Amino acid sequence: MTRILLISGNTRADSLHTAALRTAARFAPAEISASLYDGLRDLPAFVPGEYSPPDPVQFLRLQVAAADAVVFSTPEFAGSIPGSLKNLLDWLVDGGDLSYKPVAWLSVSTPGSDDGARELLETVLAHANAKMLHPACMRIPLNAAALDEVDGTLTDPQLHRALLDMLDVLARALAAPKPKAQPSWQGVSSMFPVVQRNDASAPFRSWRAEIWRPDA
Repeated sequence: MTRILLISGNTRADSLHTAALRTAARFAPAEISASLYDGLRDLPAFVPGEYSPPDPVQFLRLQVAAADAVVFSTPEFAGSIPGSLKNLLDWLVDGGDLSYKPVAWLSVSTPGSDDGARELLETVLAHANAKMLHPACMRIPLNAAALDEVDGTLTDPQLHRALLDMLDVLARALAAPKPKAQPSWQGVSSMFPVVQRNDASAPFRSWRAEIWRPDA
C-alpha cells in the first residue's frame, strides 16, 4: 500500500487546489491510500527552535512521517506561496520532517500564472532536503465550472483520470528499484593495502602484488 499525503496551500472553502486533491483522495485506486491534510488553518505561527511544538504541529509531523510521499498544490499570491503554506513548510523544515521524503506538486493554474509559487515551493523543498519527483509533477488547468459545490470535488471524469494518472506515476516512481551502489575499489584496497615485493621464484616477472592481511 502506497501512502500519499496531499497538502493544499489554499485555505478557501471553494479552492480548486483543495478540490483537486480531495478528488484525488476520493477516487484513488485501492493500492494507494491518499489522504488530504486539513489542518492548515489551525497551525500556529512558526517559532524557530520550538522544542515542544503545539499539538497541531505534532499531528502534522506524524502525518508526514507516515506518508511515503507528499503532494503539494498551491496558488500564487504576490508572486509567492501563501503565508499559511510557508508557515507549514517552516515547521517541517525546522523538524527535518521532509528530509529525503519524496515530494511532488500539482498545479491547477494555466501555464505562466503560478511560476513564482512553484519556483519558491521547489526552493523551500530543496532546503528541506526533500526528494523532488519531477515525473510525478503535473499541471491540470481548472476553472470554477469544474467544481461540484455540494461535495467540493471535481465533476469531469477526464479530470478524475488525469488525477489518477498523477497518483499512478507517483506510485510507480516510489516503487522503482533503487540503483545498487557500486563497490569502491579504492575503499576496499584501503582496507587491504597492496604490497609489492620482489619474487625470485617467478622467472618472467620480478615482482607480484599481494594483499596484506594482519594474520599473514
